[in-house]
Amino acid sequence: MIDIQKLEQREINKGFKARFVHTQNNTLAFWDIEKGACLPLHSHIHEQVTQVLEGKLELTVNGITTIFTAGQLVVIPSNIEHQGVALTNCKVLDIFAPVREDFL
Repeated sequence: MIDIQKLEQREINKGFKARFVHTQNNTLAFWDIEKGACLPLHSHIHEQVTQVLEGKLELTVNGITTIFTAGQLVVIPSNIEHQGVALTNCKVLDIFAPVREDFL
């Protein structure tokens, strides 16, 4: 069993703090995101599944902007440009495949 709240929290970008769980094939990132925090446009080799657990998160994926709320998710294929901004304080779960070596 893993108690997520007992994991070390790291600030990866300004306003983006995460706790990470790494499996053999995936990285799970449990994010606390501050209202107004922006994730710049980027891409990576990892497929990414993003689920909003609390709050409102605006994501632009491959040029299409959508506002996501609790219970909604998006699948971002590998190497697709995406960016985001927290419209409120948010809790978000990201699942990356393969493992995010840069988050180890």
